Amino acid sequence: MDIARRVADTVLYEGYLLYPYRASAAKNRVRWQFGVLVPPAFTATAEHPASLTECLLEGAAGAEARLLLRFLHVRTRVVERAEDDGYWPVRELRTAGRTYLTFDEATEREVEAVIPIAELLGGAERVVEVLIPGDHAIEPIPGPSGEARGRVVTRHLPLEAAVRVSAERVPGPYDLVKLRARVENTDTWEPRGAPREEALRRSLIAAHLLVSVNAGAFVSLLDPPEWARPAVETCRNEHTWPVLVGEPGHRDVMLSSPIILYDHPDIAPESPGALFDATEIDEMLHLRTLTLTEEETREARATDSRAAEIVDMVGGLPPEMVERLHGVIRYLNGPDRVRPTTPPDPPSGEPQRTPSSGDPEQVPATPWWDPGADPTVSPETDGVTIRGVTVSRGSRVRLAPGRRRADAHDMFLAGRTARVEAVLLDLDGVRHLAVTLDEDPGADLYRAHGRFLYFAPDEVEPLDTGWADDEEVGA
Repeated sequence: MDIARRVADTVLYEGYLLYPYRASAAKNRVRWQFGVLVPPAFTATAEHPASLTECLLEGAAGAEARLLLRFLHVRTRVVERAEDDGYWPVRELRTAGRTYLTFDEATEREVEAVIPIAELLGGAERVVEVLIPGDHAIEPIPGPSGEARGRVVTRHLPLEAAVRVSAERVPGPYDLVKLRARVENTDTWEPRGAPREEALRRSLIAAHLLVSVNAGAFVSLLDPPEWARPAVETCRNEHTWPVLVGEPGHRDVMLSSPIILYDHPDIAPESPGALFDATEIDEMLHLRTLTLTEEETREARATDSRAAEIVDMVGGLPPEMVERLHGVIRYLNGPDRVRPTTPPDPPSGEPQRTPSSGDPEQVPATPWWDPGADPTVSPETDGVTIRGVTVSRGSRVRLAPGRRRADAHDMFLAGRTARVEAVLLDLDGVRHLAVTLDEDPGADLYRAHGRFLYFAPDEVEPLDTGWADDEEVGA
C-alpha cells in the first residue's frame, strides 16, 4: 500500500502547478485537468459528473474490499487590502518583505469504506455518502509596524458526492467476481452561466480509487490470463483506468486512475520529490527552476506553499543527488535488471577474494537493444541485396525516398548520393541502412558521433553496375 500511495499521490497532484510555478504563467491559468468530476448541472465543458470502475477479483467471494476515494478539494484564496472603508480584493499585496497573491489552492480529501464482498453478492448496493462541509478562514496581513495592511480570506465550498459499490459473480468455472464502483458528484448546484472556475470549487479534482482486498486477488485488465480474457472484455471503465499497484507480482491492490498507467507503476528512486509535472524530466525541471530570477522565485513562493517547497528542495539538493538526476540505465532482461556486483560466497575452505573491475560478476548483462546481445548481428559487416547488388558498409548509393515517407525534408535528399555506414536489423526483422551524405561537409563528424540518416533498402539505388531496373528489391 505504501507503493500504491506514492503512485496515487503522483496522480493526485499531476498538473497541480506547472513550471515555472508562478500564478502569472499562462499554463497555470487553466488548471485541474485530470479526474475532474463536476456537478451534474454543469455542462459548459466536456467534463463529467461521474466515473465508473469495473474490475475482476479471483477467489475473493469471502474477502473484504477496502475502498479509498481520494481527491483534491479546491480552496479559494483571496487577498484583500485594508482601506478606510473596509477591505477590497486585490491580485497582489506586498508588505513587510512578503508577497501575498490571490490564487486557488487545494486540500487533500479521503473517504474510506470497508465492504464484505459477500454482502454485495447478496444483491445489495452499498452507497457511501461523501459530505464535505464548507469552511471559511481569515488571516490578517500585518504591516511593518504591526498595523493591519490587509487579510487573506480562504474558503472551501461544501461538496456532495457518493460512491455506489456493487458486485456480481461471473458465470463460469473460475470463481470470478466483478466489482463495480461508481463515483459521482451529487451536488445540486445550478450554474446559471457560471464559469468553470466556479464549478471547480464544487468538484472532485484528480479523483481516483484505491481498492484492496484481504483475500483473493485482482485480475490484470491490461494483461489478463487467457482464461480470464472473455470476462475482462465485459468490464466497462468510464473516465478511469484500473491497474495493479504495489510490489510486482502482488495482486491485492488496484488503483483506478484518471491517467493511463501500466500495471505495477512506481516512482523512480532518483526523483528527489514532487514536482507536479510527472510526465516531465526531473533533471530538466530542477535546472530550469534554478534559473528563475529573484523576482520569479519570489512570485513562485507566494503562489502556493507547495511551490515554495519545490524552490527550497531544488536549491538544497546536494551535488550527488543532482548527478543522479542525469540518467540511469535499467536493463530489461529479468526481474533483477542488473547482475549482482558481489559474487556469491565461495564454498567452505576456498579463499575469499575481492572483486576487481575485471570480474565478470561486475559487468552488467548485455541489454536486448545492444547489437552485442545477438552474435548473429553485425551492423559493420552485414549486407543486404538490392536489385542483385550486395550493399554493406562502405557502399555508395543514390537516395530515392519512398512514398510512405512523411518528412518534408526528404524532398531535399532525393537524388543525393550517400555512403552506407551500417546495415541494421530491428526487432521485427526489418533491415535499415544508416548513411551519410557524400556532399555533407559534416559527414566525418556525424560518423564519429553515430548520427546518421536512415532509409529502407527499397529507398536507395546502388551505384554499382550489374542490375536491371525491373528487378525486385530483396533482402
